[in-house]
Amino acid sequence: MIGHGDAQKAFLEAWQSGRLHHAWLLAGPQGMGKGAFADHVARFLVTHGASGEADSLDDRGDEAAARLVDAGNHPEILRLVRQAKEKAKDLARNITIEQVRELKARLHFSLSLGEWRVIIVDAIDDLEASASNALLKTLEEPPAKTLFLLVSHSPGRLLPTIRSRCRNLRFQPVDHDVMTAWLHEIRPMLEMAEVRAIVAASGGVPGKALALIDSDVATMEKKLLAIANSGDPENRLREALAREVGGTSNRARLELVIDIVPGLLARLAREKPVAELSPVLAQWDRVQRTVRDAIRGSYDGSMVGFEIGNCLAELAPRHARPPQ
Repeated sequence: MIGHGDAQKAFLEAWQSGRLHHAWLLAGPQGMGKGAFADHVARFLVTHGASGEADSLDDRGDEAAARLVDAGNHPEILRLVRQAKEKAKDLARNITIEQVRELKARLHFSLSLGEWRVIIVDAIDDLEASASNALLKTLEEPPAKTLFLLVSHSPGRLLPTIRSRCRNLRFQPVDHDVMTAWLHEIRPMLEMAEVRAIVAASGGVPGKALALIDSDVATMEKKLLAIANSGDPENRLREALAREVGGTSNRARLELVIDIVPGLLARLAREKPVAELSPVLAQWDRVQRTVRDAIRGSYDGSMVGFEIGNCLAELAPRHARPPQ
């Protein structure tokens, strides 16, 4: 876990008080580490008593119970996740009502080890409608000494009655300096330019930063900046970008560009005086519309790449732009 000290503090204070709420909604963008936080909480709770003193969720507590958790065999940590399709590598679209019913049947059994049972639902956004209603009934009348950790990437889409039964922990983007130090720690060989580019493109989301580490973000950023600085009067840079991100085989490169551009525009905006912000903000809106329309439809990656290049070209100094 990185950058979630406030969430850890909130949970530990509740545990130490002896008044631990029975359901916690771990909400925030995908890739923030909410699932890792849920794992840490589950480990902590099944290896400790009902309340006590601890400075960190990393405190191992009872060693025998900790070894069971390490082996993935602790009987009081239960999970609801999408299951693999039969004879296929893909996961099912939803967490089903049958899975929730099986879980509820387990809750009738007495605790076999320790003082707590922990249910991790990752992600609750994946529950089909009937499964959400079935889980709601359990949240309304929770078994004693049972903690629910509900991971959500889109909490606004959940049933209001589910949200109202939970204590909310909001996972915010990680601070720029914390992300930079973390990347240096896990990949000390990365050049500073690459670290800066990854941090900017990740938007403070650790999972996205990890995905970007081997994508040569700095090189792509240089290509995008070249368009923004020169205006690309002969379209050569934009055409090269369109070729690089076009086609199914280059979808990862297109997603890289989509990840980089918002941070790049934000940086360009910070470098300009207030009186010159309007063009940058206009292109920000244009990029967002382009990406939104692309995601909604069956889109041509090369066209999306070229249009993003058009947005950047509009930011070039006037003397660098081609005549209208």
